[in-house]
Amino acid sequence: MNTLLEVALVTGGGSGIGQATALAYGKVGVRTVVADISAAGGEETVRLIREQGGEASFVKTDVSRSSDVEAMVDVAVQTYGRLDFAFNNAGIANKQGGAIVEFSEEEWDDIIAVNLKGVWLCMKYECRQMLRQGSGSIVNTSSILGQVGRPAQSAYCAAKSGVIGLTRSVALDYAKHGVRVNALCPGPVRTAMAMDPAIHGVMERMIDATPMARMGEVDEVAATVLWLTMGRSTYITGQAITVDGGYTVG
Repeated sequence: MNTLLEVALVTGGGSGIGQATALAYGKVGVRTVVADISAAGGEETVRLIREQGGEASFVKTDVSRSSDVEAMVDVAVQTYGRLDFAFNNAGIANKQGGAIVEFSEEEWDDIIAVNLKGVWLCMKYECRQMLRQGSGSIVNTSSILGQVGRPAQSAYCAAKSGVIGLTRSVALDYAKHGVRVNALCPGPVRTAMAMDPAIHGVMERMIDATPMARMGEVDEVAATVLWLTMGRSTYITGQAITVDGGYTVG
């Protein structure tokens, strides 16, 4: 592949795994559209990509809003002419949490809107463009909590499980049309979200249950995304790829 002609879109690209992945695309010459609800974070990622010699643009996006997502994909195509790779990574964690009888309907709606509906909307418009081209590869961020349960995480687990099911269904829709769709299931990874003092105890317990006995690093996850989209993974679609230091098999 001639990476100088390739274009990637990364949602949640203003921090954490999304930022690391956008930077990784930039390093290999892929023109990158960084989308985030935070203008400061997204613009900083673009600055870092350009600083390392890459080409990037930022578009402020709320992935739970159809109009924002459609405009995001349109910006990518209008700016660079095509869309080859998409990493649908934007997501939020529980703010309050609690068992289901204590969980607020408002927080449920927020988590589902961003973590599940947001992925659905992104694929709706990304796939439309990729079908026009006859090719494309999408990775959706799920979680190990899409594969296993966790106390006080009903909405998050439901959304991330839904991402896996959604990924499989869309992969089947377009397997014959040159568009591949896979899900990524990270375990505990060193991000600002994971290091939030409010969930410190949860992270410590997860690390204790991880055979590698450490958190993952954002660059390790980014490398997996690049392999799934532009590496020698051309016969892989509809899969949930787990990057968790052995947590789910320990």
